[in-house]
Amino acid sequence: MHIWVDADACPAVIKEILYRAAERTELMVTLVANQPLRVPPSPYIKTMRVSAGFDVADNEIVRRLKPGDLVITGDIPLAAEVLQKQGQALNPRGELYRQDTIAQKLTMRDFMETMRSSGIHTGGPAALNQSDRKAFAAELDKLLSQYLRNRPAS
Repeated sequence: MHIWVDADACPAVIKEILYRAAERTELMVTLVANQPLRVPPSPYIKTMRVSAGFDVADNEIVRRLKPGDLVITGDIPLAAEVLQKQGQALNPRGELYRQDTIAQKLTMRDFMETMRSSGIHTGGPAALNQSDRKAFAAELDKLLSQYLRNRPAS
């Protein structure tokens, strides 16, 4: 399992949780962004800088994704593509995207975008709070524990 991070919008506190998980599990974490990132020195953590542009980082993640990889993103269209490629997608609030609910999430996202583009102020997501961080850490730990228990011996 490789962990890919849609890093441009990923909160710093979530990145810190991922850094600790990479060291603990010895799984690769790659942060993909269109700007330089500072990460702790580690053989398990790397960055990938892509050119600026709409969905460039998302497209690079999807291109490199292998079945079973995990993507950390709040981007619902990216999550849908990850699920199509048999990967897993987890948002920074600890919600694991699922095949049976992703179409509904895409529809709601598109509806809200239509509302915003017509001038209706819909507000943004609430700030990440302590319970969101705990939910993310718990779901990540659950996913990593399942993977480590079930991975083939090397």
